[in-house]
Amino acid sequence: MGRRRFLKSIALAGVIATMGISGCVSEPEPTPAPTAPARTPPLPATATPVPAAPAATPSHPGAQPTPTPAATPTPTLAPTPTSTPAPTLVNILQSEKQRVASPDVKEADLATLANGNSAFAFGLYQVLRENDGNLFYSPYSISMALAMTYAGARGDTENQMGDALQFLLPQDQLHAAFNSLDFELASRGEGAEGKDDEGFRLHIVNAIWGQKDFQFLSGYLDLLAENYGAGLRILDFMKAPEQSRITINDWVSEQTEDRINDLIPQGAIDELTRLVLTNAIYFNAAWQYPFDEETTSQGDFFLLNGDKVSVPMMRQEESFGYMKGDDYQTVELPYDGRELSMIILLPEQGKFASFEASLNRQLVDGIIQKICYQQVALSMPKFEYVSNFGLKQALAILGMKDAFIPEAANFSGMDGKKDLYIQDVLHKAFVSVDEAGTEAAAATAVIVGITAVIPSTPIEVTVDRPFIFLIRDVKTSTILFVGRVQNPSA
Repeated sequence: MGRRRFLKSIALAGVIATMGISGCVSEPEPTPAPTAPARTPPLPATATPVPAAPAATPSHPGAQPTPTPAATPTPTLAPTPTSTPAPTLVNILQSEKQRVASPDVKEADLATLANGNSAFAFGLYQVLRENDGNLFYSPYSISMALAMTYAGARGDTENQMGDALQFLLPQDQLHAAFNSLDFELASRGEGAEGKDDEGFRLHIVNAIWGQKDFQFLSGYLDLLAENYGAGLRILDFMKAPEQSRITINDWVSEQTEDRINDLIPQGAIDELTRLVLTNAIYFNAAWQYPFDEETTSQGDFFLLNGDKVSVPMMRQEESFGYMKGDDYQTVELPYDGRELSMIILLPEQGKFASFEASLNRQLVDGIIQKICYQQVALSMPKFEYVSNFGLKQALAILGMKDAFIPEAANFSGMDGKKDLYIQDVLHKAFVSVDEAGTEAAAATAVIVGITAVIPSTPIEVTVDRPFIFLIRDVKTSTILFVGRVQNPSA
């Protein structure tokens, strides 16, 4: 049996998934027989090429597939004299289907989706925590990118992916629920500020990148267009893999305001690549109660090995969400508008390892339900860092095994054949927290406002040791980002 082509998936904060197919690299694409699976008609040779980044199909209310402009000869790109190939111009092959702007989704389905996504977020955390150092990722971005991949999975591959990703709804309900949640999140932040005074931003976008002339089932492309607002962007991985990689990376960079660069490393896309699915998420929000820069000063942060580092510590006294557990403290910091918040989980000295090992959806849900607002004297470090990793091994540990095995993977829902498999899932995420707010790039019922008697002496919370933090949407309980800070100066 020849080599199979692969599908690769990327998640942002950045996420990507790539797929390939059986056959030698030099083997021409087979001519479809009369009984071949249906396909979306190829883009006419006279269609105007569209630059990759500006042509992004946004995942937000009102987004519609971009119509293909009228005839203009496709230009031939002259080779660049430099060693780095230029980005490729991209044609967009659109499904005839429009994105469903008002999906009919039950509240129970949205709750089930959020619960499953949270369970996946902390299941993945338990695998990733084995890595040393700081950690940051967007479980929402990863889930959405892999949901687009899951749409084409069948048989055992579908079952394993559903179990590993905690997709608790059947396929026909799952993708509609993701669409509804995406519209809900896109409505956040009206009138709210960003940490850079340019306004609140929560951008979530999807794109599909397919091999020129390769046959994908029209039903698969329709599902992605209707539920994820994603058109098929045509690239030639076979003849121009490096230029294709640069084009996709440039798109990711633009969607995350240049915070996620070089998501796909050199060599990750090759002549066997047939499909790349991308999801990008970018978040920039000001605190509801910004810290005063004049109160920030150097302070000690105690590492797990007993050493300490000096870091800038922000300080303020304000009414924050607070909850005290047996061996940890929790503080909730709302962002401007109070639609999203950061939750800090601070284990007591010497208790970090045991608390981290116990982290799951049930524990976090229980903590959130017990949070009430109290006067808190808060000290916490400024921090900024990037996390990037391949998720193939982590997802396999969670039970998603066949998808990565050429002989076992079944993605026949994409092209009608069992010839595609996932080579890797790549994720890269950036976070920056300072006095003004939070900038992040990559993916609970509304908290009941229980009025608490404000004590005369505020509760002191000093975040001077390793901690875990979440960025979540309050109304839907969707966890957009999860992070662990072991050393703010790293």
